[in-house]
Amino acid sequence: MKKIFCQIFGHHYSVSKKVTQHIKEYKCVHCGKEVTTDVSGNLSTLTPELQDINQTLEIIYQKRHAGEQQVA
Repeated sequence: MKKIFCQIFGHHYSVSKKVTQHIKEYKCVHCGKEVTTDVSGNLSTLTPELQDINQTLEIIYQKRHAGEQQVA
């Protein structure tokens, strides 16, 4: 039933994870479909490969910003 809702009205995404300031992962509140922003800022289906890329980006982003906070 929830998938039919999304087919008719479209997905209603909410942020499920903030990877960096510009890259986020989203999940549809109705059907559970997961997407992420790509390099161009468009939404792409969250594949295992993109999950690995996002995890790596998140680690790099956190390390970079942790270093900036200590210097300031």
